[in-house]
Amino acid sequence: MWIRQELEPVRKQFDQSVHAGTVYGALKAKRQHVMVLCLATSALDGDVRAWSVYDPSVEKRPTAGDSDVPPYATGLDALKDGWRVIQFPQLIPPAQGSEYSTSYMRFEFIFEKMEEIE
Repeated sequence: MWIRQELEPVRKQFDQSVHAGTVYGALKAKRQHVMVLCLATSALDGDVRAWSVYDPSVEKRPTAGDSDVPPYATGLDALKDGWRVIQFPQLIPPAQGSEYSTSYMRFEFIFEKMEEIE
């Protein structure tokens, strides 16, 4: 019983803020854009060697070879444009004897950008 009496002013204040739009404004729906950049080195200022961009707001799915020009020259340029790094590459040394063999892209960074849905 006493908890209800203590929480009543809080509930009223919350209801007023919802109607004023302050809480609703903070909870607007957002859409995540994902970009994978494979860089020449483990540093964010390394040149982009390969990339893939996933934009859920477009109908067409990206495929390999869509563009000859990367969306950004470096990972640092993506940061300057508002993208956030959500995964850095693990720095695992190559096994002895395989330093020069062809393999996967080692310096893969994953970025995200959140966009409000209208």
